[in-house]
Amino acid sequence: MSVRTLVKSIQDIMRQDSGLDGDAQRISQLCWMFFLKIIDDQDQELELTRNGYVSPIPPKLRWRTWAADPEGITGEALLAFVNGQLFPALKGLQLTGKPGDRRKIVRDVFEDAYNYMKSGQLMRQVVNKINGVDFNTLADRQHFGEIYEQLLNDLQSAGNAGEYYTPRAITAFMVDRIDPRPGETLFDPACGTGGFLTCAIRHMEKHHIRTPKQRTAMQAGLRAVEKKPLPHMLCVTNMLLHGIEDAGFVRHDNTLARPLISWGKDERVDIVLTNPPFGGKEEDGIENNFPTFRTKETADLFLALIVRLLKDGGRAAVVLPDGTLFGEGVKTRLKEHLMEECNLHTIVRLPNSVFKPYASIGTNLLFFEKGTPTKETWFFEHRVPEGQKAYSMTKPIRFEHLQPCMDWWGGKERKGREEGPQAWRVTFEEVKARGYNLDFKNPHAVADDHGDPETLLADLNAAEREVFTLRDQLKAILAEALAR
Repeated sequence: MSVRTLVKSIQDIMRQDSGLDGDAQRISQLCWMFFLKIIDDQDQELELTRNGYVSPIPPKLRWRTWAADPEGITGEALLAFVNGQLFPALKGLQLTGKPGDRRKIVRDVFEDAYNYMKSGQLMRQVVNKINGVDFNTLADRQHFGEIYEQLLNDLQSAGNAGEYYTPRAITAFMVDRIDPRPGETLFDPACGTGGFLTCAIRHMEKHHIRTPKQRTAMQAGLRAVEKKPLPHMLCVTNMLLHGIEDAGFVRHDNTLARPLISWGKDERVDIVLTNPPFGGKEEDGIENNFPTFRTKETADLFLALIVRLLKDGGRAAVVLPDGTLFGEGVKTRLKEHLMEECNLHTIVRLPNSVFKPYASIGTNLLFFEKGTPTKETWFFEHRVPEGQKAYSMTKPIRFEHLQPCMDWWGGKERKGREEGPQAWRVTFEEVKARGYNLDFKNPHAVADDHGDPETLLADLNAAEREVFTLRDQLKAILAEALAR
């Protein structure tokens, strides 16, 4: 059975359970079960390859003990074990306090996890299906990783704080342009399910990692925070799927809950890659942590934090809405601060349909480097491929669609850039003269020719007359039919 078929069969079983209500609960249920299977497979490999390694999970709670036998406990006995022993014990794991303590990963995942299933028989069926995947087999792990991401894409619905699934083509493009390397610290302050992290891991494995030492350096440089429990659980599981042994760097917290000034120099990072939630408002009091930029708009607060957290020479790629570019008030002060502290060298303007079906909103990719003020900013307008009106669920944006921008980019030093049909630049003075309004439209765009207004009006009047005539004819036919 293929992994895709296996995941679908698990979902079909879960839909029969009266305790599972909707996609979010099914994802959560599926995730904690896969988490236990994944970490147990990883533990068994580490027990063979690392002297003295001990699983963070007590023996009687390990997947291999209670779940691996297809004829093992089921029904009420299984439910009693899961609800009465497994969950309480994992939620209350005692930590060692030592660096790399995998108990913390387990406890953090189960802190806000719940067993929603009410049928022990159906749970046993799901458990037996999950046993069909061997996460120590590279092919299964890689294949399931792809299915896992597709599952998130299919099931994740838009949140009420503007949190949307970031198309994988966009994360891959941003990572490719930033080019993270082992030894650099990389931070996503609103990591969601870990899309930027997984793309960065793949990029470094493909281009820069040649030795175990380099892989260790890569893992040591990862930083992430996620506020909501379900995305946090999904992110940790995603990290395990990508071979990260210690996913404790993914913190379950609100990055904005700390005063901006409290972030010290020792916490600064080389790279920020993120798509912060936008359109939402933070809870009362959070804005007091940002006295210079007092606002509840989440995207604005994250942008202020990112500027603070970057080291001198640090670089960032951030997804932000059109409102950030043209907004006034706090947004004006924030953009002035950004351009004084950083070199905002590139803005890639995306069409509204990139985030469909979750939202139809204009978005932009901002690329900047800390340490030198902005002198000029280049814009590149990404267009939907010829012959396609918009991106959609069935025709999403693909990495190759962004190739024209990569060809124009000018390499690591961004040399040789030229203005053209999709590219233009503005100076800092031009931005300042417009009150830091960065909503510059493409000066090379040709306005659509909709025809002569008088001709269009005449055609409209003729069409309306034809509609009235047809309506009168229809009324006469109906009156004649009713009179018979």
